Amino acid sequence: MITRLPKEFVDRLTEPFSRFLRIESAGGAILLFSAVAALVLSNSPWARVFLDVWETQVGLQIGAFEFGRSLRDWINDGLMTLFFFLVALELKRELVLGELQNPRVAALSIAAALGGMLVPAALYLMLQWGQPGQHGWGTVMATDTAFVIGCLALLGPRIPQSLRVFMLSLAIVDDIGAILVVAIGYSSHIVWGALVLGALGVAVVRVMALIGFRGFPLYLLVGGFIWLAVDASGIHATITGVILGLMTPARRWVSDERLYAILGQVVAHPAGDVGSGHTKDRKTLQVAEVAAREALSPVERLEIVLHPWVGFVIVPLFAFANAGLPLSVGDLGNSVAVAVFVGFALGKPIGVLTFSWLAVRSNLAIRPADLSWRLLAGGGLLAGIGFTMALFIAKLAFNESLLDSAKLGIFLASVFSAVAGLALLKWWPARGQHPEVDRG
Repeated sequence: MITRLPKEFVDRLTEPFSRFLRIESAGGAILLFSAVAALVLSNSPWARVFLDVWETQVGLQIGAFEFGRSLRDWINDGLMTLFFFLVALELKRELVLGELQNPRVAALSIAAALGGMLVPAALYLMLQWGQPGQHGWGTVMATDTAFVIGCLALLGPRIPQSLRVFMLSLAIVDDIGAILVVAIGYSSHIVWGALVLGALGVAVVRVMALIGFRGFPLYLLVGGFIWLAVDASGIHATITGVILGLMTPARRWVSDERLYAILGQVVAHPAGDVGSGHTKDRKTLQVAEVAAREALSPVERLEIVLHPWVGFVIVPLFAFANAGLPLSVGDLGNSVAVAVFVGFALGKPIGVLTFSWLAVRSNLAIRPADLSWRLLAGGGLLAGIGFTMALFIAKLAFNESLLDSAKLGIFLASVFSAVAGLALLKWWPARGQHPEVDRG
């Protein structure tokens, strides 16, 4: 509207980020409800029915050809591909247009995410070396984006925006790292022919982008082919979402200047105009429609469409299907549960803080002035909330005899990390501490 102020470039950066945070915060509440509902149902008289529903086989059979899997596996392998696609889109946008386009700012989040993956995995392996649960080291590597952002939302203005940016970036980077761990460490025997077909599909997507194809349906078709090829190769198919997300263009095709020039040519159709519609006015309207759409980058348009579905449907559905756990007091001392708890509750904050400090001290990264080490410590504790991705990897890493123990460790660590992180972040700012005191 002419009565509103014109948008500056910074608005194009902050508005998508704020929208992402709002959806993540609300999605975190729905995710929590889904997890609690799954826990209640799995410990109720209807537990057997609830757990068996997710094992229902769904698929397609044509003659001798059969392609199917359980309902839970369709959620974990299929729908979660869209989750990782969205994660990769947000990372691409942040790297090209957002806070992470400054390499030294990005280095702080990347270093923290790296420490938050390596240290927990090392602690877990120390506790499980030579034991049946040794293969589950990847379970403690990821941070749950929705729950972390939801926790930060509870603190409101008590924490600076720089902490939200840091934690969102950290969670996104280590989600990407976690799916790479899944692809490398938890994939079955590789079928190289299928993998080559998947690589050819990726090459086709790149060529389509270079030539100038802009319609999403054709990309969706090729993306589906890549998913099937990667799935057949033995590598976990969710890696497809990461690859295609990072390949999605983050630059818009139509600039504001060109958009406004095209809109300036749009005129109302003359009254009583009849005919085939092949008029100059109609052509101008069609061009204006395309220009208005392409004034947003493909990354932004896909995020706008996908984020509500992922945050409010796919991730809560994943939690509902995977968070079921028969609770037993006797499992509290299980070595796998203890190792998972230690990996998240201790390994995450130690790794995040240590690697952040090393990155700053070596001048590889810069720390915003309002992001104190005390705030980073609180953020490191919150990074121990590994719910969604931890359950995802645990399902791949553990057999049925150890899976429930791993889930128990994940739940206990997530609750502890949320409470401890919120308590620290709420206490220190209230004491009037200033970031300048901790600069180092």
